[in-house]
Amino acid sequence: MTDRARPARRASGLAAAWLLACGFGLASTGCAVFKPEESPALASAPAQAVAPADAAASAADSTPVAYRLEIDASGDLRKMLQTHLDLARFQTAPQTEGITNAELIRLTNASPSQARQLLETEGYFNSKVTVARQDPEDETPLITLTVDTGPRTTVGSWELAVEGDLRQAADAGGKDALALVERLRKDWALQSGEVFRQSAWNGAKNGTLAQLRAEGYPTASTGRTEASVDARTNQARLSMTVDSGPLFLLGELRIEGLKRYEENAIRNVADFSPGTPYSEKRLLDFQERLAKLGLFESVSVEIDPATDTARATPVFVRVREQTLQQAQAGVGFSDNTRERFTLEHRHRRPFGLDLQAHNKIELGRNLRFWEGDLLSDPGPDRYRKLLAGGVTRLDTTDDTTLSWHVRAGRSLDTERIERLIYGEYLSATVTNGLGEHTSQALSANYNWTWREVDNIILPTRGLTSVIQVAGGFARSNDDANGPFSRLYTRNTLYWPLGNSWFSQVRAEFGEVFAQADVGIPDPLLFRGGGDDSVRGYSYRELGPRKNGVLTSGRKLLTGSVEIAHPFTSRQPAIWWAAFVDAGNAVDQWADYTPALGYGLGVRWRSPVGPLRIDWAYGQETHKARVHFSVGIAF
Repeated sequence: MTDRARPARRASGLAAAWLLACGFGLASTGCAVFKPEESPALASAPAQAVAPADAAASAADSTPVAYRLEIDASGDLRKMLQTHLDLARFQTAPQTEGITNAELIRLTNASPSQARQLLETEGYFNSKVTVARQDPEDETPLITLTVDTGPRTTVGSWELAVEGDLRQAADAGGKDALALVERLRKDWALQSGEVFRQSAWNGAKNGTLAQLRAEGYPTASTGRTEASVDARTNQARLSMTVDSGPLFLLGELRIEGLKRYEENAIRNVADFSPGTPYSEKRLLDFQERLAKLGLFESVSVEIDPATDTARATPVFVRVREQTLQQAQAGVGFSDNTRERFTLEHRHRRPFGLDLQAHNKIELGRNLRFWEGDLLSDPGPDRYRKLLAGGVTRLDTTDDTTLSWHVRAGRSLDTERIERLIYGEYLSATVTNGLGEHTSQALSANYNWTWREVDNIILPTRGLTSVIQVAGGFARSNDDANGPFSRLYTRNTLYWPLGNSWFSQVRAEFGEVFAQADVGIPDPLLFRGGGDDSVRGYSYRELGPRKNGVLTSGRKLLTGSVEIAHPFTSRQPAIWWAAFVDAGNAVDQWADYTPALGYGLGVRWRSPVGPLRIDWAYGQETHKARVHFSVGIAF
């Protein structure tokens, strides 16, 4: 790589400017420096290096001195000069490392030149810097540095050239090669008209090289690069050449670290075969799918970018297995179901079969349940077979629901999408002021979950979407028997508002389609209210009433809008929040009237998940509630 370079500098005091100009680049791209055209003043000799005081200097000149420094510049530039300017760095040095008056004079005289060189890294090539010193009687000397930046340099033109196998493939008309070259140019980070800064220039080069390495050419390298600045017009001309090297094709899987589990659990998750073009994203997605299997404590997937194996580079999969069995207990509390104790157990090879067995028991004041499932390793189509069941007892203010279910189906987890297809038999008995009502349903179900967020546990940007579709036949001891279908969706948008404000918007919809007299099991119906629904109301408090008794509805619509902000910049993990919730569950849309709840809350974004405390006022009940949720596992 060659950039049109300045003459080498000798002054050790300018090391900070050099590091600022070069520190943003990868070692592979080197440091891009530049030479303004038609600007001889910028190529003038640098300031003298700081040297020890001459042995013959006067005692006054050899004694460390204190001084004040004021920099008259805009905020970001002032901060940069205070960080890297020698005058600023020595100002805060300990007394034993302080400078003498003679050295202070030399640093003061050198500071305008050093400041201009620092300003060049931010795109100011016509800056004027003056320095003045005042020595008030009986006061610390004051040095004032005044900066007039002048106009900022922008990118006038740029050129990106590609060599190597990618160039040959593109010249031959290869669609993939032409598309990649087009993406490299489209994604170039310094387009015409944008501000030219040394860090942005380094970032553009590094970003192009990283993109090329990630999309099939892991040995790509930088060729000739040049940034030429015309100080008269304040425009920069940029050019970069990259050598792609050979296109890498994936070869065989080489698996290391397996002791208990079968290789097929890994091979069946791969979505590529020998001869597939290398892609960094493809391997990262494969690694993520392996981590989701629940069999491994750690997983790494990589290749050895040796050019002699480029046509069939082996894919190395290194794993560290989880223990054969794992148990976990926990305690928690939520406003919905109050205090609880949980116990979970997982066996990753029951009876020596290629299955995982998972059981969970929760014992709480209002909710008690057992859930268990058997999940197979992925098959050749990457789907996993599922057999599951559970028993639940839920006590609320007006009723008690006892239900049980069995399921059989299969699931598929990809990078952002989880799919679950299953058949289910469900039975539920509800005891309330209307008596005891029992109903059953046999149904086919499809559940689809999509997540595109910056953090699964603590998201601040992105979208999650859940869609559930079901159809089947219901029978009841009191109501009519008949077919039904069910649709439910819940969508949550996380979006930052500026640097430290955050918003969250949620929309929830559900409906059961059936004749009005068909008895539908209560777990398939809907209610509103509680922590994750309409705050200001107790859990499952919102629903239609029959003869004054609260029941579940066939239609649901709720929504929520929330904004949040850290209390202080020193505690960015502790937020305050303000929110408005609305919604209800009904049997007929003509009866729908949303119940309103609003209030304030506190969020602690702990490493294991958020702790929420909300004070909410229910407009319909004219009462306030505190919603609190926390859980601890051991």
